[in-house]
Amino acid sequence: MSFEEEWAGLKKEAAARTQLNGAPTRDPDSSPRGEDLVVHDDELGRIGHFAYRLHNSLKADGKHAQTTTRAAGTSLTSDGFEMGKALTSASVAWAKQVGTLLDACAHISNHLDYTKASKKKDDEWVGAQVSVSKISDYYDVPNENARPSVPKPQGPIM
Repeated sequence: MSFEEEWAGLKKEAAARTQLNGAPTRDPDSSPRGEDLVVHDDELGRIGHFAYRLHNSLKADGKHAQTTTRAAGTSLTSDGFEMGKALTSASVAWAKQVGTLLDACAHISNHLDYTKASKKKDDEWVGAQVSVSKISDYYDVPNENARPSVPKPQGPIM
């Protein structure tokens, strides 16, 4: 098989798998009312609760050895062991990593609380807008061919 034939075959296979400017088609009836994003409050609540619990546990347990580890590092360093510097450095790095993980857990928990409240406000706003747009259905709109009744002015017009 020549290079050109092999190349043409590879291009044909790739073209069959390629989708440009689009997403795979999905079943429109995959959710009860046809929504494409469905998130239930209990799912968000569970994730947020786990993040909150992890934050509290890590806050209490993530630093339990910090004081003794630093003390050991300082003691070993003062006794002339290079391992003391490494132990102190590891303790500092561990504290930074615990802090980063605590921040991430707090961010997840707080973000889910915010998202839930924000989506509720958005839904209420959309509901209000839809109901406001229906007000025109209740107005008595005259026939478009009818001439408007404009009273004639009384007296001279300047």
